[in-house]
Amino acid sequence: MAAYLFLTDRSPEQVLPAILTAGVDVKAEPLSVSGERVSEIAPAGVLVDATGDPAEAFTVLSQLRTRREPLPAVVIANDGDLERHPWHEVADELVSPRATGAELRLRLAMLRRRAGGTEEAEVRLGPLSINTQTYRVAVDGRPLDLTYKEFELLRFLAQRPGKVFTREALLREVWGYDFYGGTRTVDVHIRRLRAKLGPEHEHLVETVRGVGYRAADILP
Repeated sequence: MAAYLFLTDRSPEQVLPAILTAGVDVKAEPLSVSGERVSEIAPAGVLVDATGDPAEAFTVLSQLRTRREPLPAVVIANDGDLERHPWHEVADELVSPRATGAELRLRLAMLRRRAGGTEEAEVRLGPLSINTQTYRVAVDGRPLDLTYKEFELLRFLAQRPGKVFTREALLREVWGYDFYGGTRTVDVHIRRLRAKLGPEHEHLVETVRGVGYRAADILP
């Protein structure tokens, strides 16, 4: 399943601490994100931070609502700002920044149901299977012990087989726009992934010389 787009000028964890325990896959972008960028990410839905600047958040939600194919939208707002704007006109769901992980999961599940969406739990790439709900990964039935970022990197590539990503693009997509590490971080994680896949399956993550990396374009 595609990640949720979290629009905020802070970190998602600062705005909505429940993100840490809810198991929700989010991709953070600033409130000023362009429409082209939203289309490029193609998220399952969008969460908009209204805790810092409610007026700007309302404007952003209004703009998202005018898209040819509007995205399911969640506004995160403080109690004192609930009557400042007609949130019901631009958002499909409202979440308090104090929400628990269980409440957040429930609200998003209800939102998906209203939108008619389904959640695809498994991503396959040849002998590789990735369960996006349990975070279990196996290759030819052999479980792999991956760190969170190794899992996210492998999932991101496996969901887009054959598409090449530069190291800079992978840093942006997997680590987030506010990550300040160097591109060597990507190389290190790719090397660790290949070591865990083993010699017989390391080809599932390919190097494109002078460009970056991609998942092998093979049938499930």
